[in-house]
Amino acid sequence: MSNDEQDPEIPEAIELPIDGVLDLHTFRPSEVKDLVPDYLAECLKRGILDVRIIHGKGTGKLQRTVHAILGRLPEVASFRLAGEDAGGWGATLVRLH
Repeated sequence: MSNDEQDPEIPEAIELPIDGVLDLHTFRPSEVKDLVPDYLAECLKRGILDVRIIHGKGTGKLQRTVHAILGRLPEVASFRLAGEDAGGWGATLVRLH
């Protein structure tokens, strides 16, 4: 395989801005279980302690997945659904230690 070709099985790396807002709309559900902890770890490294995760409203499955992940992470001090001004039940606000 030449340098110009990419294996279709290996996704291209995406440069993700670490700004305290993680929009999951552009990711596959299978990526979320690794993405959320990695993103929060990067936020901590940069001193970002308040994070908004946008999971969308949909059926609620992705929201439940995100909340289950957050509940297992020791660096998460608390999390709650966002107020209407920040996405309502389509987003979760996370406070890190």
